Amino acid sequence: MVLKKTITLLLLLLTFSGNAQLQLTSESKISILTIGPGEALNDAFGHTAIRIKDPVYKFDIVFDYGRYDFETENFYLKFTQGKLDYEISQSEFDTFFGNYQYQQRSVKEQQLNLNSEQKTAFYLLLKENIKPENKSYPYDFFYNNCATKIIEGIETIVNDQIVYVPSTSFEQLTFRNLIRSDLNENSWGSFGIDIALGSKIDQIASVEEHLFLPKYLYQLLENSHLKTDSTTLVTASKTLNPSEKVTKTNFFGSPLFILGILALIMVLITYNDFKTKTRSTWLDVSVFGLTGFIGLVLVLLWFATDHTATAYNYNLLWACALNILFIPSICKSKLNNRGLSYLKFLIVLFCLMGLHWMTGVQSFAIGLSPLLIAIGVRYLFLIHHFKAANRV
Repeated sequence: MVLKKTITLLLLLLTFSGNAQLQLTSESKISILTIGPGEALNDAFGHTAIRIKDPVYKFDIVFDYGRYDFETENFYLKFTQGKLDYEISQSEFDTFFGNYQYQQRSVKEQQLNLNSEQKTAFYLLLKENIKPENKSYPYDFFYNNCATKIIEGIETIVNDQIVYVPSTSFEQLTFRNLIRSDLNENSWGSFGIDIALGSKIDQIASVEEHLFLPKYLYQLLENSHLKTDSTTLVTASKTLNPSEKVTKTNFFGSPLFILGILALIMVLITYNDFKTKTRSTWLDVSVFGLTGFIGLVLVLLWFATDHTATAYNYNLLWACALNILFIPSICKSKLNNRGLSYLKFLIVLFCLMGLHWMTGVQSFAIGLSPLLIAIGVRYLFLIHHFKAANRV
């Protein structure tokens, strides 16, 4: 890897030597821009870009790796499959900055401590990347995104010499908890992520792996230095635009509240069925249909896409895809021993899920808790009900 980046840097410098007019002046500055979170889910984790300013040549431009083309053929299918390429883009700083000012999102700047040759090499690297044949790259939320692409460029220019020094308050987290650090855990965005992503993101991230989030890239660059002479990588930091947004949370519209109400209704219906020795078949069809459908989606995300984070998803322990096949059986007034064994199997899966949760193998959405309790109660009722029905 070091040899590859050294060769890349040498090629860039050779390109520079053949194009002397491209040399950035001593007054040029290269800095990292860190954008705070926005309202939409895809903006919740912030953004990272790189600014190159040369007052002599009178340009002030921004490169960022966070763009994608909505006109891409089969856009939504590729997005779902994890095969959608992202692109690097270039814009004028005033346009870029004005957009985030309008959105009332914070913008922080860190000036990099690079010499003239390194600045020019970095500029040439970005200009090479933005060529039509090079501008696209295979996006990965954790390992190949707007933040990691920029840090990859910096490491190329300084020949892998960066030492990342965490602050005294730094705490290594799992990938899932890193995501949750930017989201309200009791939000629909966090709820969806916790269901869709599997146990692979419950591993502790290394210090360098925290860099996929813009805010951690900012924090770790603050104290970083070079291995060779302990030169600090950041010479100055400042806030260009403070955040004016106030995040509002609505508990009554949250997953925990909404699903809590649904769970309460389910438990009350189950209690009434138990007391009256009847069964609300429509509820059972709904439960098995919904859990089976979610399970089928999770299976497809695991095996039919390129998303690495959707593998080994133990949400399948409660959202069992086989439940769809069980719907005809649940519509009958009686169940054979095989059917009863399947219901008991579902209870075992629930117990395994609890074990995975308690041991930290995978953390699940907090909003699911009341619904899981209600579904578990319903399964136990069905076992009791069909046992009684079979004795008649």
